[in-house]
Amino acid sequence: MTEHWKHAADPSEIMRATGHPELEYAAGWTIAGLVTIGTIVAAWVFAI
Repeated sequence: MTEHWKHAADPSEIMRATGHPELEYAAGWTIAGLVTIGTIVAAWVFAI
């Protein structure tokens, strides 16, 4: 049963997090801010 959990790829071939964490952080907050503003505007326009 232990063979069931073994990965076929070589560990050196598995992609690691090589992105830009600052950019991802800023993009996440930007998207969250836009969604929040959109929700407030929708509630105001539709008088919910």
